[in-house]
Amino acid sequence: MAEKSHYNYRVEPQDVDFTLRATIPSLGSAILNTAGVDAHGKGFGVDALNADNHSWVLSRMAVEFDSQPTQYTDYTIATWINEYGRVLSTRNFTLTDAAGTEFGRAVTQWAMIDLKSRSALDLSWVGDAHADAIVDAPSPTDKPRKIREVNPAQTVEHKVVYSDIDFNRHVNTMRYIEMMIDMLPVELLMQETPVRFDIHFLRECRYGQTLSVGYEQRGRTALFEIRSDEGTPAVRASIEWK
Repeated sequence: MAEKSHYNYRVEPQDVDFTLRATIPSLGSAILNTAGVDAHGKGFGVDALNADNHSWVLSRMAVEFDSQPTQYTDYTIATWINEYGRVLSTRNFTLTDAAGTEFGRAVTQWAMIDLKSRSALDLSWVGDAHADAIVDAPSPTDKPRKIREVNPAQTVEHKVVYSDIDFNRHVNTMRYIEMMIDMLPVELLMQETPVRFDIHFLRECRYGQTLSVGYEQRGRTALFEIRSDEGTPAVRASIEWK
């Protein structure tokens, strides 16, 4: 049975905001970078899939941070896959500081798509071919929650430009998160309290589209919905301060 993999990081100046704490997007980037590096090392990364015109896409993600580490903090991300379904695989993460204290955790669910048709593929063969990569350990927190309905009180438009898109030629996950966070009152972002972020991708957004980013505040939870220029929901997310 496989073991969890560990990767070391440091909170660099470009990763913090004016509070000198790591931002949610910077920690999220480190988490997703870990997923890519680990998949590459085990032989089923994007580079290997691209040879067959396939790629991984993130379907859902949940992250929890008990605290956000300060500038120059060293930390370690552990990652492991514990589940392969027909449509989604589940990859997990924990974040610990140099003293071994866990300060964050994440659960991500991934689909594989055909790059030509942009449709999802059956993942069964991946689970069979890479059974030795599955770790017998539970997810460190609840799986990503679905956000059923958002009634935006505020909406802004965003034109998808070159710097928004990733190697799959759709909007990068962290760019979505930055669009959402930029709508929040700065006082919320200054809080040093535990936070949970859930994001659910419904449709791809591509270069040249004009997106509508909607925001609704319900108590200590911020809800977001991003719609494509066709008016259909593409992404829903929530940020909850504990």
